[in-house]
Amino acid sequence: MAKTSLPQTGTSTRTLGLPKPDLFSRPFFEDKGRAFWILQATGWSGYLLLRSVSSISNGFSVEGLIKAIIEAIVGYCLTLLLSALYGFYRRLPRIPAVLLTLATLGAATLIYAVLEAFTYSFTAAEPGITVARVIGYSFLTFTVLAGWSALYFGINFYLIVEQQIDQMQILENQASSAQLAMLRYQLNPHFLFNTLNSISTLVLLKQTERANIMLSRLSSFLRYTLANEPTAHVTLAQEIETLKLYLEIEKMRFDERLRMHFDLDPRVAKGRLPSLLLQPLVENAIKYAVSTQENGADIIVSARLTGDRVQIAVSDTGPGLIEARPRPTLSTGVGLANIRERLVQAFGPDHRFETRTKPGEGFSVEIEIPFQLEEPNREAA
Repeated sequence: MAKTSLPQTGTSTRTLGLPKPDLFSRPFFEDKGRAFWILQATGWSGYLLLRSVSSISNGFSVEGLIKAIIEAIVGYCLTLLLSALYGFYRRLPRIPAVLLTLATLGAATLIYAVLEAFTYSFTAAEPGITVARVIGYSFLTFTVLAGWSALYFGINFYLIVEQQIDQMQILENQASSAQLAMLRYQLNPHFLFNTLNSISTLVLLKQTERANIMLSRLSSFLRYTLANEPTAHVTLAQEIETLKLYLEIEKMRFDERLRMHFDLDPRVAKGRLPSLLLQPLVENAIKYAVSTQENGADIIVSARLTGDRVQIAVSDTGPGLIEARPRPTLSTGVGLANIRERLVQAFGPDHRFETRTKPGEGFSVEIEIPFQLEEPNREAA
């Protein structure tokens, strides 16, 4: 297979210039104070309109219209007082808060009914405030204030639930990012252990020049892994360049026994995937295919674009999966399970991960992920 040469990639940053939203393009309850005053004015304006229409339908009179205006103004003022008291009660323990709310609603109903009866007495045939008249008005005022109170608590409950959902989403994102970082960082100690062990061997054999070259290549590889955010996605081109850094180090150990081939569709070079996703698969192939055979083995990395899906395969010409020498994990416990978990964290159920093997015919891992050109929230170095 022809060896594909991919372009070098460097550090890139991007700043998104987003237009500032105007006042009414934001969520309605983002500014709670503004939302309250809008709802308060709209609600009582609607109440005034309904009472005025009701009064006019029973025969237009200036007194009836004035009475409706006074009712709306009194209700508006009373509910402002209720909102202040309810806000204080919400900070109290539940049972005292409920009892005080009911008592306050009853008192506000009585005050509203008395004021309604007092207003009506100016236009009634029998002026004065009577108990029967107050009781009669209490049904209407209780319905109005109870409805307002239910709406007040309902909206506040909705806002509390929305706030908790947002907090849960933030915590879930933080937990997911932490888990992705943990899975990525598991790879570094494993690789570092093997490489330093090889460098130590070269030093003991007094092959200082080869040891220096290996240290230089190791520093380049570690610089890349430390420069990138552990939860970031990188392009396939970047991932292949990282593999080449790693393979230059391993080439010092195995020389001609390690034969690496890349068969890559140029269209997928800019497709994104979790960083260092393929490195442990290649390392696994080196451990079980190259190092176990006197003649070494070929390792093939291929990538294809099929519709809107990227199909990636890492295969070798080793002995395959042998029961006496299984391949479920790498030497430090970091292996295929790590890759599966990273794919789940990055793509959810929208991916495919399969292993294929036949004794004596090699081992392969196939990955299928969505073809993504951009990563909205994170940008790798």
